[in-house]
Amino acid sequence: MAQLEQVTELGPVGTALKERILSRQALVAVIGAGYVGLPLAVEKAKVGFHVVCVEQNPVRANMVNTAQNYIRDVKDEDLTELVGAGLIKATTSFDVLADADVIVICVPTPLTDNKDPDISYIVNVTRQIAAHIRPGQLVSLESTTYPGTTQEVVLPMLAASGLKVGEDFFVSFSPERVDPGNARYTTKNTNKVVGGVTPACLDVACTMYRKTILNVIPVSSPAVAEMTKVFENTYRAVNIALVNELAMLCDRMDLDVWEVLDAAATKPFGIQIFYPGPGVGGHCIPLDPFYLAWKAREYDFSTRFIELAGEINLRMPYFVKDKVVRALGEAGKPLFGSKILVLGVAYKRDIVDERESPALKVIQLLEKEGAHVVYHDPYIPEVHPHGWFKQHMTSVDLTEELWSTVDAVVITTDHKTVDYTEVARKASIIVDTRNAMKGVPQGNAKVIKL
Repeated sequence: MAQLEQVTELGPVGTALKERILSRQALVAVIGAGYVGLPLAVEKAKVGFHVVCVEQNPVRANMVNTAQNYIRDVKDEDLTELVGAGLIKATTSFDVLADADVIVICVPTPLTDNKDPDISYIVNVTRQIAAHIRPGQLVSLESTTYPGTTQEVVLPMLAASGLKVGEDFFVSFSPERVDPGNARYTTKNTNKVVGGVTPACLDVACTMYRKTILNVIPVSSPAVAEMTKVFENTYRAVNIALVNELAMLCDRMDLDVWEVLDAAATKPFGIQIFYPGPGVGGHCIPLDPFYLAWKAREYDFSTRFIELAGEINLRMPYFVKDKVVRALGEAGKPLFGSKILVLGVAYKRDIVDERESPALKVIQLLEKEGAHVVYHDPYIPEVHPHGWFKQHMTSVDLTEELWSTVDAVVITTDHKTVDYTEVARKASIIVDTRNAMKGVPQGNAKVIKL
C-alpha cells in the first residue's frame, strides 16, 4: 500500500503546503475538541505545530484556553504545558479557518430516531470551511461516516469554490481509532488509515499524519478508508451480538454463559472471545452498522446479517429488565414501586462517557414499568437529557441510608473503583450484567448473572 504514494507529482501549491507541514510551520485547525479532537490537537502541538481548536461549546473552548482538561486520555500536564507555550488555543469562531493550512474535522455523526445516519454536523462544518477555503489547504475528515461521504458530500461543497482538488486544495478521510480509557493504544501509536481524493491529496495527508503518528496506512480512496472504519466496528458489533444471543440462550437452558466463555477461551486457535452485556454503547459500535446498512440499500443490497446483529444488541436492555422482574418476583416483590440502584451508566468500564450507553435504556425501561431508579457512577456525576433519554439524573452516594431502601441492584458498568464486596454485603438482589461479582463473596445477596 505504501506504493500508492510513489507516483505522486505535487504541483507548486501542494509542494509549498507539504514543506510547511514538514517544517511544522503549518497552522492546524481541529474542528471539534472532544474525545477525538483534543487528543489529536495535543499530539500535533507536542511536535511543534500551532493548533487552534474550533469548538462550538463555549464552555469547552474556555476550558481549553485555561488548560482545564476534560478528556481522560489527555494528560493534564501536557495540556497545561502546551497552552502555556501558546501552541494550543481554542475559539468558537470559524473565521480562523482562513489562516489554517490543515483543517481536521472531528465532529459527531449520530443516528436519527429512525436509525438513519445524521451527518448534519459534517455538512454544517464543511459549509463553514467552504466559506473560508483558499489555495494551499488540506481538509481531512475523521468523523465516522458511511462510505462515500467525503467524495459525495464534502468534496462537492468545497469544489464549488472553483478551486481544483489535488492542485489548489487537498481532501482526505482518515478515520479516528480512539479507544477511550485504553492506556496501551493512544492517538500516537495506533495505526492510521488514510485515503486521499487524488494521489496528491494522499501524499499531503500522509505527510501531515506521519508527523505525529508512528504508522500511517495509505489506501486508494477515501471510500476505502470510510469502509474500513465501519467494518472494524461492525465486526465488533456482530460478535457482541453473537455472544449476547448466546447469553439469552444460556439463560433459557439454565447454563452459566460466563463459564461457557471461559472454557471456550482455552482454545488456542480459531476463536476470539467477546463478552455479553446489557447492550452496546459508545460513539461507534451502536452506530456504524446502521451507517453501513443504510448505505448498502442505495445499491439494492440488504445487509441482513449486520442488521440482525443490531437488532439483537438493541434487545439486550429488555432482556436485562426482564431479569430484574424475575429476580424481584422470586423474592415476592413487584417491579412496580421497587427502588432499583443501577451501578454504572458509562458505556464501558472506567471512562467518562455515557453516550449511547445501554444503562440509560435499562433505566428508561425499568421506570416505564413503575420502578424508582437511582444510579451511582463515580465517573458520571450527572446525566442530562439528550436524544431519546429525557431525564436529568444525578449520581447518588452509596450510603447506609441508600442501601436500606434499595430493593435490587443492577450492575450495568463494572467500574474498578466500586467495592463489589460491599455491594454483596449490602444488597439483597444483584443482577450482574458484566460478571463483576466473579470471585466476590456473595454473603446473603442473591446474585443473578446475565
